[in-house]
Amino acid sequence: MLMNIIGWLIIGAIAGLIAGLVMKGGGYGLVGDIVVGLVGALIGGFLAAALGLGGLNSNDPFSWGSLIIAIIGAIILIAILRLFSGNRARV
Repeated sequence: MLMNIIGWLIIGAIAGLIAGLVMKGGGYGLVGDIVVGLVGALIGGFLAAALGLGGLNSNDPFSWGSLIIAIIGAIILIAILRLFSGNRARV
């Protein structure tokens, strides 16, 4: 159980960091990136399940599929956050 929590924190941090880089606006700091990554993982998992692609594997958070789903969800979340906050990417 503890390893799963640690695993999701690591995947969340990686997903949030990568999503921040992809969105070219910088991250939200370490804690913010973890939160964005974890919430993004939930969003991505929900969308993947809704599209019939399967959801997140809660038993193995270190899978490539879980990371990709978390990154896609985090990108969606960052786009939504920027839409409502007015924070645009710096060029």
